[in-house]
Amino acid sequence: MNEKIVGILGGMGPEATWDLFGRIIKRTPVKKDADHLRVIIDSNPKIPDRTAAILSNGPSPVNAMIQTGLNLENSGADFLVMPCMTAHYFYEAVQTRLKIPIINAFELMKKHIEQHFSNQVKVLVVATSGSIQSGLYQKYLPPDHLVFPGESIQEEEVMDLIYGPRGIKAGYTDEKNLDQLYRLMQRYQQSGVSSVIAGCTEIGLLLKDQPTPLPVIDPLDLLADETLRLAKEL
Repeated sequence: MNEKIVGILGGMGPEATWDLFGRIIKRTPVKKDADHLRVIIDSNPKIPDRTAAILSNGPSPVNAMIQTGLNLENSGADFLVMPCMTAHYFYEAVQTRLKIPIINAFELMKKHIEQHFSNQVKVLVVATSGSIQSGLYQKYLPPDHLVFPGESIQEEEVMDLIYGPRGIKAGYTDEKNLDQLYRLMQRYQQSGVSSVIAGCTEIGLLLKDQPTPLPVIDPLDLLADETLRLAKEL
């Protein structure tokens, strides 16, 4: 069987890149090292911030994403996986400049929700303000399913959890941040929400397979599963 070579367009952020690679490794059935997939990683944290580009007219990440994708393509990758949800706002602009496909995490989430959830389910989106305000979730997922935090909760709690001085992107994946995430879930559970989308890939760094107040749809799990399926042509 000819396995495909995986390329990870990473660095957005570096820990999410590492986390995705680890999940791919854990999902791969092996008896020896050679049974693992060949994975080429370009972790490029110098790609400009995606949320700042969307919300504040910051530097565009597109050229750096394209160059990173081309590096992987020229190194032999057969397809790319991108462990950053907000970066999918620039998906089409990057994909059109590459010859190899990029897995679309939002398409995977759409399929997952359609297959596993009823039409009445309410799903809380815990994500960056950039990805929410960009309309990505509304574009790919049924709007009636989605619940977004109120503006003050989004900025003071969710964005602080992700981007704050002691947030996940600053390297803090401690119990304080986990408790903050749990309180957010419990608050919306009381309002009828029955599941949560870990809409920033760093959220998974907090959870680490721990029990949660609500079931979590983790895009990194979906990306890891699809990566294995495509690479092995299952």
